[in-house]
Amino acid sequence: MWQSSEIVISGVGVVSPIGIGTDAVWQSLFENRSGVRRRPGCESVHESWVLAAPVEDFDAKDHIPRKSLKVMCHEVQMGVAAALMAIADAKLGPNLVDPPRIATVFASEAFYANPADLVPAFRQCIPLGNDVSSWGQVAPREIEPLWMLKYLPNMVASHVSIFLNAQGPSNTVVLGDNSSLPALIEGIELLQRGWADVVIVGATGAQMTPTASVYRDRSRLASQFASATEAVRPFDLHRSGTVFGEGAAAFVIERLESAQARGANVLARVRGSDRAFAVPAQMEERLVRSIRETLARAGVCPADVGHVNANGTGVVSEDRMEAQGLARVLPNCPVFAPKSYFGLLGPSTGAVELVCSLLSLRQQILPATLNYRTPDPDCPVLVRSENTPLTSPVALIVNQSPTGQVAALAIESAV
Repeated sequence: MWQSSEIVISGVGVVSPIGIGTDAVWQSLFENRSGVRRRPGCESVHESWVLAAPVEDFDAKDHIPRKSLKVMCHEVQMGVAAALMAIADAKLGPNLVDPPRIATVFASEAFYANPADLVPAFRQCIPLGNDVSSWGQVAPREIEPLWMLKYLPNMVASHVSIFLNAQGPSNTVVLGDNSSLPALIEGIELLQRGWADVVIVGATGAQMTPTASVYRDRSRLASQFASATEAVRPFDLHRSGTVFGEGAAAFVIERLESAQARGANVLARVRGSDRAFAVPAQMEERLVRSIRETLARAGVCPADVGHVNANGTGVVSEDRMEAQGLARVLPNCPVFAPKSYFGLLGPSTGAVELVCSLLSLRQQILPATLNYRTPDPDCPVLVRSENTPLTSPVALIVNQSPTGQVAALAIESAV
């Protein structure tokens, strides 16, 4: 049965290049500190691939029971850690919600194995030379029996379901860069349809790992930069691309009365959303339509939006399309581009960006977009190069991907 009750975000967890936990992330945003670094040992190399946005000082044992780690790759560990933070933030303890009424939805991707995992198997095969017919008999003996479980894309949702004894619907959304908001929207729809009372929703991804980077499109990477922290310049005239990073974020979403009954803090209200697909040539039109649909469902007029959390990759053509679309619907609205702090995190990008907006609404401050110095006439949007007070509790988050996915979400601060 369709439920019309108000849906809220009651818990947040984050593992990101600019901090682990919401306090650390906000400190980086407030102080305008980038998470982009040069890869170790590449200090003298001036190529796009040497830049990355890694998660630093993350020890999975600080967040996850040690016995579970052997069947979790790095991306899964980040996602589960973020989810457990969100669950704690929402005061969602055992037996507080009927297990069949708890759902899990996570955005994910193909997790590529760490080459170090397979070194023993490779070593056993080297003496066999070109006799590949024997490799299949030798190599498996050197691979952990549960090795494959570490790298399955649905394992984040599975582990979270086990930890929380969540017996409701469980799903994994894989839509490339634009996976986070569709996963969140699916969680919202589970609540609206009455299929769950609480949904743990989030995303994880790592674009910068050695094996994964082989499969990425390097044409989107920044080609011109004076320093690592200045590489990503969304909407700036001199932008030249993005960088690859890693991270995860998770949220607890539920109906308002459920959060209030448990004494949880309500961080934001979900006002409206939209998700769609378009061929690349029609991306601007579909973005405009998604924004208008989202605002209409939210009952919000353009003048009421306090800021837009933009996709803002720093890629020349992508920023131009997005900026021109935003200008058609929200011509005078401040635009914030969090990717200037950490680049492209794959499926988790939108989730980490949503965390940034939630924290901005909580603090009533819109952080600066880093490296925005020279306006581009082809990007007619209002980008702030310094922290500014927010004038409205309503935020619009938009995401797109080069493969055609578009999504938008309107939230309102509960403060």
